[in-house]
Amino acid sequence: MGLISNGTTIFDAGAMASGFGGSMVFIKKLTASSSGTLSFVNGASSVVLDNTYKEYLFTFNSIHPGADSQHIGFQASTNTGSSYGVTTTSTLFRGYHKEDGSDSGVAYRADYDVDQGTGFIPLADGISTGADNDQTVSGYIHLFNPSSTTFVKHYIVNFNESHQVNYSVNGYVGGYFNTTSAIDAIQFKMSSGNIDAGDICLYGIS
Repeated sequence: MGLISNGTTIFDAGAMASGFGGSMVFIKKLTASSSGTLSFVNGASSVVLDNTYKEYLFTFNSIHPGADSQHIGFQASTNTGSSYGVTTTSTLFRGYHKEDGSDSGVAYRADYDVDQGTGFIPLADGISTGADNDQTVSGYIHLFNPSSTTFVKHYIVNFNESHQVNYSVNGYVGGYFNTTSAIDAIQFKMSSGNIDAGDICLYGIS
């Protein structure tokens, strides 16, 4: 059964007709193996991060640190990766629940706010390589219109981590890179040590 509006078929047999809606295009996958950083630089190694798409999606899957009690973060570049440290403002809140059911709640993390800072934006905390060496963090980042030379660049993040003291933590980060220069590279790294394992994929959304 199809969906027809004013004589035009929009959906037919569960599929959207040609010319309606957007699509998500896979661009690049980086796999960590005791990696200091993972970087997506426009024009390098088949990476596209320019005005080809108005929205970009990064998915990070089962990211595991090389050192104990770390978090992963990201930052942007406006000079094709020569430096990372674009001024940003962001905020983080999270829901949490302990494995044994003894603690749960929702918390605003003021200590993870970034106030016009240039450091890496934290996405999670307390991932372990010690007694719970199976702990990881997974999630995604939406980056909007990074090639604009008129407006700031917004981002929205959602992640879930297995915390080092046996919590499931679902976190949300929202913010913007406060620059009118085009962003053409994004880098990921741990707060200390290497990214031991996991992968990050980049998609363009049209």
